[in-house]
Amino acid sequence: MRSLFRSPLGPGAGGHGRVLFALAQCVPFAIALVVLGIELSPAHALVTGPVLTATPALAALTMGPKGTLSTAGVALAVNMTTASVNHAWGTPQVFGNLLGLFLVSVASVTMSNAVRTRRQSELDQMRRIAVAAQDVILRPVPARLGPVQAGSLCLAAGTGAQVGGDLYEAVQTPYGVRMIVGDVRGKGLSAVRAVAVALGAFREAVHYEDDLVEVMNRCAAALRREVTVPGAYAPEALIEGFTTALLAEVPDEPVVHLVNRGHPPPLMLHQGRVRSLMPTTALPPLGLEDLITGLPEKPESYPFAPGDRLLLYTDGVIEARNPHNDFFPLPEAMQAVHALAPQDFLDALHQALLRHTEGHLADDVAMILVDRLDDDRGRS
Repeated sequence: MRSLFRSPLGPGAGGHGRVLFALAQCVPFAIALVVLGIELSPAHALVTGPVLTATPALAALTMGPKGTLSTAGVALAVNMTTASVNHAWGTPQVFGNLLGLFLVSVASVTMSNAVRTRRQSELDQMRRIAVAAQDVILRPVPARLGPVQAGSLCLAAGTGAQVGGDLYEAVQTPYGVRMIVGDVRGKGLSAVRAVAVALGAFREAVHYEDDLVEVMNRCAAALRREVTVPGAYAPEALIEGFTTALLAEVPDEPVVHLVNRGHPPPLMLHQGRVRSLMPTTALPPLGLEDLITGLPEKPESYPFAPGDRLLLYTDGVIEARNPHNDFFPLPEAMQAVHALAPQDFLDALHQALLRHTEGHLADDVAMILVDRLDDDRGRS
């Protein structure tokens, strides 16, 4: 039945709107049931044919062609049932009811198909614009950056034109390879604006700030400035909430420096075993700095030797659930494909994630994978 009565409301529609839309779809069938009850009761002398004829037209307002056609079928079944019960076959009234129902049904199905085609064309155009905007903001990560090989993956949840709030970038700088992975609370224009602001600040600061903590502070300051811009944006584009972010720096030395602001910790794959690089101090996301009295003055460092593999990801990966409500086992999935090249590794994780969720992602997914090269390959 879901294929017959698919809602044209986008994935971003609120629950209240979806409930009202579902109730509107039930109206034609409720009318048909009321007419059937009247015709089978002592009040069958009432003329109900015109009311029943209107049900396909009402269905065309909220349903697709299949839903409209099914409503016409229900109305026809009610007409035939009442004509048989009341022994009215062959009368002008029954003939008029059937003729009117046929004409209204043909017109309603035609109109419903035209509306659906136009709506689909508009939605496709919105999707193309959203994809183009996201491609401009989220650039592909180069396959080779200084001492690392890299790969990236970005998956959008749902089928609407919403642009997600995941962000990522990897840049080679005088201080080493610097990366960011983050997740903006929310979707739509406000999320796009926050993503663009955070990435713009990151791309500028990474080349001039030698301190990774200061790079994070620059991103936070940029978001705070945008929130206070008066009257510059439509309400739907106003930045609200917070942004989790993780910065990583891979210098020439066999280490990785991390600054984590409320983001899921990266996973290190060393000799086939996965280790979570949990921060020693939990820090709030960007935008929630007022929750603590002070921020750390230096990043945390971890060994990152040649042959090691580091995965940065958003919470859409680890919070993906299967029909049994089990979370996606990311460490186990990494261990199962640890020998693959970076992009093949990410593709394998993608397939494992789709199998786990049976193809239904509830949240956007972004991942960056970097392999530490040996000294000779890193300098070549």
